[in-house]
Amino acid sequence: MGIMAKNGYYFEDLEVGMKATYATVVTEDAIRDFAEISGDKNPVHLDEEYASSTVFKERIAHGILTASYISAVIGMELPGPGCIYVSQSLNFMAPVMIGAEVVAEVQVEELFEVKRRAILGCSVTVGDKVVLEGEAVVMVPKRPEE
Repeated sequence: MGIMAKNGYYFEDLEVGMKATYATVVTEDAIRDFAEISGDKNPVHLDEEYASSTVFKERIAHGILTASYISAVIGMELPGPGCIYVSQSLNFMAPVMIGAEVVAEVQVEELFEVKRRAILGCSVTVGDKVVLEGEAVVMVPKRPEE
């Protein structure tokens, strides 16, 4: 593994294939806090009675809350502090229920030295099931001149 920049990696230390993960449990508090912060108060996330009448039969986590766990990996682990999001694609594959343990993973897929861009494959799983996948492009700081 490469050397960390402010607890993150410099572009020069990244290698295709490097991976990092972040695991957490989607709690009731996380759902309510996310609804408050984002303004997305869709009853499928907040109202048990309403959610029971949907295809899901119970309340589900916000898709973007689930995606935010990818941001946690990118911003804190790989590449880590100092990197800047350029873009993110997301494909939602399955709902995430309250109480589920989610594991977000990113993997370095390609590196472009010209603008210090890294393409990261992204996924979130619950158990063995992929619930979200996508691709992120991030700008990564270069190693300071010594």
